[in-house]
Parts: sequence; C-alpha cells; structure tokens
Amino acid sequence: MIYSRQIFQKLELELNTKEATVITGMRRVGKTTALTRLFKLTESENKAILDLENPIHRKVFEEENYDNIWNNLRQYGVNNNTKAYLFLDEAQNLPEISRAVKYLYDHWDVKFFLTGSSSYYLRNLFPESLAGRKVIFEMFPLNFEEFLVFKQIQRKTGQTFSQKARDKNKIAYERLIPYYNEFMEFGGFPSVVLENDPERKRVLLSEIFTSYFEKDAKNLADFRDMSKLRDLILLLISRVGSRLEINKLSNELSVSRETVYNYLSFLEQTYFISLLPKYSASIDRQAAGSRKLFFCDSGIANVLGRISQEQILEQSVFQNLRHHHKLSFYNKDGASEIDFIVDDSMAFEVKMSMSQQDIRNLQKRSEGIHINENYVITLRYSDNVRAILVTDI
Repeated sequence: MIYSRQIFQKLELELNTKEATVITGMRRVGKTTALTRLFKLTESENKAILDLENPIHRKVFEEENYDNIWNNLRQYGVNNNTKAYLFLDEAQNLPEISRAVKYLYDHWDVKFFLTGSSSYYLRNLFPESLAGRKVIFEMFPLNFEEFLVFKQIQRKTGQTFSQKARDKNKIAYERLIPYYNEFMEFGGFPSVVLENDPERKRVLLSEIFTSYFEKDAKNLADFRDMSKLRDLILLLISRVGSRLEINKLSNELSVSRETVYNYLSFLEQTYFISLLPKYSASIDRQAAGSRKLFFCDSGIANVLGRISQEQILEQSVFQNLRHHHKLSFYNKDGASEIDFIVDDSMAFEVKMSMSQQDIRNLQKRSEGIHINENYVITLRYSDNVRAILVTDI
C-alpha cells in the first residue's frame, strides 16, 4: 500500500513538464516509493525505471558515445521513436550520469525523473551540466499530519495558524496526544512509523543512521578522519534547539574551525541536520549570525543520545513547520529568544505547558522586531486564544 504524501501532488504535475525532475532527501524518506508511484502514473509504455545502485543498470549509461545508450535502453523496452520516460533511482551512485542526462535531454524527447540521497552530490554535480534543465524537490521524514495518514487516523484542524489557535477541541486533543508522543519519540521515517513494536522501531532507526554513515558519509565525503565526523554528530545531540558555538566544538574535537564548518556543511547538505539562521530584516546580517541546530528526525536524535523532553518537543515542531514554511529564530544579546520566526511574519514559542507570562513575553519580544502575529505552541492542553496545540500543527 502506498500512503499519500503531501509532496505527491506537486510531483504529479511534473509528469507533463520538460525539465528533469530531481527528488532529493535523506535515505529512507520515501524517494523510491515516490519514483515508483510516478512510474505507474505515466500512461506511456515507452518508459523504464532503473536502480543505479545496481551495477547492471549503471552500465546502461556507461558509454563513451551517448547515442549508444538508446541501444542499451531497448533491452528495457525503451526507444527514441516517441517520447521516452526514464526513472533513475539513487543517481549519486553514477557521478557521470549528469553528462548523459544532459546529452539525451538536449537531443531527444525524453523526460527524466531522478532521485538522490544527497543535495551535497546533486547540487554540486548538476548546476553546470543541467542548468535550466532541472527542478529539484526535497523530501523529508513525515510530519505529524502525514504520520496520522500512515496510522490511518483522521484529524480535523484549521488551515491557518489563527484558525488552529481559535478552534481547539479537547476531545480531539486527548485522542491525538498519544500519537504525538509516539511521533516525538520515534520520528517520521515511514518504515519506522509503520512498525508497531517499539524495540523494532529503535533497531530500524539505528540501521538508518548506520546506512547514512556507511554509505552517504563515507562514499560522498572527502574527510581524512571519519571518526571526527562521528564524534561531532555525538556532540551535536545535546545541542538540539541550541545555537552552535564553533569555537567550543573546535576545541572539543581538537580540529580547526574550518574543519568544523566543513563537517557541518556536509551534514546539512546530506539532510542529517538543519541549521536555522537568526532572523533579521537584513539578509546580510541574517547570513552572518550564529545558527540554531536541529536534526533530520526526532527518532534519530533519540536513538543516538539522551536529550531533554523540551528539546525533543522543539525538534518535533521544527519537523512539522519545515515542510511548508521558511524558518529562522530570534535572540537579542544571547537572551530573549523566540524559538521560531515563520515566513518572516509570525513568531512561535514552544512550551511543554504555557502560562500567561509566556504570552506576554512573546508579545513583547515580537513587537520589538515588528511582528504582530504570535503564538505559543504547547504540548499540554490550553484553551487560551494565543495557544496552538502541538497536535494541531
């Protein structure tokens, strides 16, 4: 059974476009499932789906004369007499594929769909060879709304944040909060969500991390000492939801600041972490500020180390907001932080339980940066009009 993902509707529109469609994201987030779904929706019979982890499938494109690729594709029922549709999974396994894709794209009527587990690879390999010829879509682990779809649980909530704050329902909250607790603990990787046994969930999460480290990290990165990258990941666990201090990380790892920056850049571009910028009306100042750390998934964070419930709550809210919103954070002189600035127009504070003082503090801080719409996202139920229940995000 293929469960619906929010990105599917956007991807379906790509079936009728010329540009190559690139789906990128971390391993096990569902890229292959999405590719298979698009393949089945393609009405043409002149199509093939190839897994570039398979050396036989890679050999199709390993030709000095790219015209010969069509001879190889005929073995899979594809020809160049009519429009062809090629679905290529795990493109990072064949770095030369971008040149072949460009040639076939420019000379024949062919529509490409490609997946890859790393923007580190895709963004650095494809810009020149496929400039103006590709559209990139990012896939992430499930957010809570998608999590409920996989659990076959219905939820009704407002479309806008103001509606979510206004139209709360305690019965719905009580029904959904056990599922949100599971979402916080085990995250949103599809295979983990579909597994019912908690211990098995932890095994799957450990395997996802091992696969990431052994395949993406070791194969894509050009780092001399992989143990330092591993040690950095473990150091980052306790810093979820916090601003990173590069000097401290550099000292603890006994490496240069530049090395730390290189590691962080790699982790971010392979979707293992996200680094939120500090909010500023000035783009230049935003880029220069220290950044706030989140992991790809709360389940991965939990399986790698011990972090507080407050940190996991904020991590889970980040996972719910990142799909559809531009995110940053705000702090002034190391204090008075606002957890999330959403689309440069709303301010969110995340609390286990909220008080009237939390609302006053958030309103005061928001006014200081000229943001009028603000809410406290709370794990525990509150009927306050400035509160949004975490189960409704």
